[in-house]
Amino acid sequence: MLPDELTDQDPREHTVRAEEDLLTARHAVRASAVAAGFSIVDQTKIVTAASELVRNAYIHGGGGTMTIAVVRDRFGRSGISLSVRDGGPGIADVEQAMADGFSTGAGLGHGLGGTRRLVDEFTIDTTPGEGTTVTVVRWKP
Repeated sequence: MLPDELTDQDPREHTVRAEEDLLTARHAVRASAVAAGFSIVDQTKIVTAASELVRNAYIHGGGGTMTIAVVRDRFGRSGISLSVRDGGPGIADVEQAMADGFSTGAGLGHGLGGTRRLVDEFTIDTTPGEGTTVTVVRWKP
């Protein structure tokens, strides 16, 4: 979380170890977005971002965790923060991985770059051989 955010609720962590966990994670993010009063468009954006990040953690990182928190900044804006962490191989070239069309699998290669466009804040922390953590925030307009 960024230093100027205050958590409105206890963060909820979801383990991603099996394909079924991808759907569970999507439902949890949608429920948080609905509870936070997000519009259907903003719900769809944060759920789509979560889907991509959790799928990446599952496929490329061998599983991991997703933490969901409803946050508020110092200006009173509320939003949803997602932090997806895996212990996989990490990303050797983040700039390349963020480029549209880049894929290490069978996907279209819109994952990380597309996710960044769906959210208001995007940070990635990765170390080759140690894993990756991606944290995103979508603020309620």
